[in-house]
Amino acid sequence: MAHRTLKTSHQQLVERLNRFPQGAPPSELLFQILRVLFTEEEAGLVALLPIRPFTATHAAKVWHKSEAASLNILDHLADRGMLLDLEHPDGARTFVLPPPMAGFFEFSMMRVGNGYDQKLLAELFHQYLNVEEDFVRALFAGGETQLGRVFVNEGALPENALQVMDYERASEVIRTATHIGIGTCYCRHKMEHLGKACKAPMDICMTFNGTAGSLVRHGIARRVDASEGFDLLARAVEGNLVQFGENVRDQVAFICNCCGCCCEAMLAAKRFAVLNPIATTNHLPEVKTEDCNGCGKCAEACPVEAMGLVSSWDPQHPKRKKARLNESICLGCGVCVRACSRRALRLRPRARRVITPVNSAHRVVMMAIERGTLQDLVFDNQAHLHHKAMAAILGVILKLPPLKQAMASRQMKSRYLERLLSRKDVAHRA
Repeated sequence: MAHRTLKTSHQQLVERLNRFPQGAPPSELLFQILRVLFTEEEAGLVALLPIRPFTATHAAKVWHKSEAASLNILDHLADRGMLLDLEHPDGARTFVLPPPMAGFFEFSMMRVGNGYDQKLLAELFHQYLNVEEDFVRALFAGGETQLGRVFVNEGALPENALQVMDYERASEVIRTATHIGIGTCYCRHKMEHLGKACKAPMDICMTFNGTAGSLVRHGIARRVDASEGFDLLARAVEGNLVQFGENVRDQVAFICNCCGCCCEAMLAAKRFAVLNPIATTNHLPEVKTEDCNGCGKCAEACPVEAMGLVSSWDPQHPKRKKARLNESICLGCGVCVRACSRRALRLRPRARRVITPVNSAHRVVMMAIERGTLQDLVFDNQAHLHHKAMAAILGVILKLPPLKQAMASRQMKSRYLERLLSRKDVAHRA
């Protein structure tokens, strides 16, 4: 009977995926998806890979294969978007397994005709993400620090918007990116296979920097320059699409141009509204009631149904409506402001600024602490933790408020960390 307790390669892969803060709750649908994306052999090999970036030399050691054979497997996986390969200025090359989202789920649908049965994948993704609730809830509503954030619609900003930081602008991400790639929108491509896609542009999914470089090299995205990137951004803005991107200030990896009917992030924002599944902008629309005629264009444009119409209580016009905002679920994207032809809406700063993680390491550590997976991130038994990586993780922890530090310490059960935190507390009181 012992053979029945042995884990399959795909089961081992699921365990590997769930050592990362952005995991994938097990279900039969998940196993069906992974069996489409990875062969049994590939799943077993990928399950052995570390969480952090690694070299072909390290993969060869873990897999007990030659470096040439290992590099061939790694390249084949990167060709399909299951791995990202990162080229460094010194010529070194590392690989990393991206999370399912934002990651290899999307990459499997970003290039048409990539060898996968994309109609089958679309149906499985829809069931796993839109019918079953565990994955999307864990992804978007598992803690305070979110995977993605909304970029403010720059055309909706007042002329004297001095409080808008560069990292809040999608145009700045495009302007400063080292690589820009454009791929097929995973969400609308999936809905197209289900016969439910809207008319928003399909080839408008933006990736940047190292992620874009890898996807472009492997034909999953096409390379564009900043000029075309700005043109595509303008096209998205004109179509009242929301710019939803990686929740970091530096080296943003992706910006999706989202509609309210197809895109997973906007659907999650409506589905789990009270849990604030998306990091908002630092702005809120304000209704100038004296100029609002209740046309409803703002409510129609809002991707998360935060804007609605209520009675204007005008005794001379009893049927007249006016716009009203539900601030608790508003993303602050500004799409409604641009949709208003009477200029009855304007953006104002939120009373409390939204904190954006500095970079992906900062965000991942925060997510790991909140989701109880910090020990997996630090004590990854598939790779020795490089001292720079450990320093980066501890650097994030030491800057956290005391409650988050306590959570981190409990998860790591590290006397070293406890000593660091106690010394920091003593120094602060001194």
